[in-house]
Amino acid sequence: MSASKKHEVLDLIGVPCPLNWARAKAALEGMEIGSSLELVVDDPRAVRDIPAAAELEGYLVVAIETEPTRSRIVIER
Repeated sequence: MSASKKHEVLDLIGVPCPLNWARAKAALEGMEIGSSLELVVDDPRAVRDIPAAAELEGYLVVAIETEPTRSRIVIER
């Protein structure tokens, strides 16, 4: 990843599906190609729904990590 490519974190704790995907998509659309967005979510549906929606939009899901109270999803634009 070049110095111009960015990695951003978007805290979506407390934001339910599908609003969390809408916010993530808006953030991704404003990012440079090759940059990544890390989503921190607590809605259990997000781990299933966000990666599927991201791939349908042509984004690359590079990581999904789940914990008991929250999860991390990393998506590359």
